[in-house]
Amino acid sequence: MNVAIVGYGVEGVASAKHWQALGAHVTICDQSEALELPSEYHRQLGTAYLNSLDQFDIIVRSAGIHPRLILAENPGVKDKITTSVQEFFEKCPSKNTIGVTGTKGKGTTSTLIAKMLEKSGKKVHLGGNIGIAPLELLPGIQADDYVVLELSSFQLEDFKGPSPHIAVCVMVAPEHLNWHADMDEYLAAKSQLFAHQSSDDTAIYFEDDEFSTAIAAHSPGKRIPYYQLPGALVDNDTITIDGTTICSVDDVALKGRHNWQNICAAVTAVWQVTKDQAAIASVISSFTGLEHRLELVRTLQGVSYYDDSFATTPETATAALEAFSEPKVVILGGSDKGVSLEPLAEAVTTNNVKHVLAIGDMGPVIADYLRQRNYTAITEGLTTMVDMVQAAQKLAKDGDVVLLSTGCASFGLFKDYKDRGNQFKAAVQALV
Repeated sequence: MNVAIVGYGVEGVASAKHWQALGAHVTICDQSEALELPSEYHRQLGTAYLNSLDQFDIIVRSAGIHPRLILAENPGVKDKITTSVQEFFEKCPSKNTIGVTGTKGKGTTSTLIAKMLEKSGKKVHLGGNIGIAPLELLPGIQADDYVVLELSSFQLEDFKGPSPHIAVCVMVAPEHLNWHADMDEYLAAKSQLFAHQSSDDTAIYFEDDEFSTAIAAHSPGKRIPYYQLPGALVDNDTITIDGTTICSVDDVALKGRHNWQNICAAVTAVWQVTKDQAAIASVISSFTGLEHRLELVRTLQGVSYYDDSFATTPETATAALEAFSEPKVVILGGSDKGVSLEPLAEAVTTNNVKHVLAIGDMGPVIADYLRQRNYTAITEGLTTMVDMVQAAQKLAKDGDVVLLSTGCASFGLFKDYKDRGNQFKAAVQALV
């Protein structure tokens, strides 16, 4: 069996190991000619990495490689293309699978679900888009274990099932429109998580979001909304489900009211497995969040510095602005993702933002939108994170918040959102 692994990132590495262990002849196809590869793999590197893929029995595309890139060079290979996620669900020995998708909040929700199940005594494997490739988890999974996967539209673009027993869709907004052909394709990819469920499966969705509702409607299983009955909701400052009080919102460790939605999504999913109120409440009161998601880096001279580099859409940056009542100095902008930034500019004017550092290719766009609203407290043209953080320090006063929540992708100035967040944290820690 000859297998091509197209793209040698986190998923590609796991896929190569998996098929190699199955006895396949593995060829790594990647546009980088500088890859250091194990000697047992064949290689097809550089500009011709997509050539002649029809010679292979199986073509495993990594998440970042759109199927149409492969098909443009190899029109007859559609039936040969698979993914690590597809292979995982076909081979997973446990039926206790939970998949989480959406635009933002899926990583936090997935982690909450996993921690709640663990606290209730289950053995849980957490992976997917959150960092661990599903095929890396596969060898250690037993039939009674639980598996929680965060799944992106890139991973689900051509997913054929079987879908997870419990599928969750959190808030959905325009995203990755520089990768997907349009919003319809983006929504269709997310829908694949639900479309291949059975009538015995469960779909959990955010009914206040028309996109989330439409995506979950593809499931033939039981559909349960969250943030309203019969799912978990916030009522009189209390998180409840099924007539049971879980905890007060004052006990929530996560920063930002938008995280109440993620918590309610997680509680609704976990409630289908266990009604261990104490375990669920314990996680809610102790989990402070994932890295680069409203992460407090440091408080210096009364100014709190928060890394929210994961906020790469206007909606998530707006949620970050709304999470703080304090005066804010905010770093906004970056590379273009094909979505409008006008709503983000409007949010700046209504959320006590005292100054905006507008950066990257979209910095001038944001600045123009702000000036149209007679907002002029703007600094443009900064190109290094050290300069951005030092400028923010000069602008901020005791009691203020400095917030990196750009609402845009990172490319151009930074490698990715993690690099941007790490540079921010390093620059903040260097302040005196």
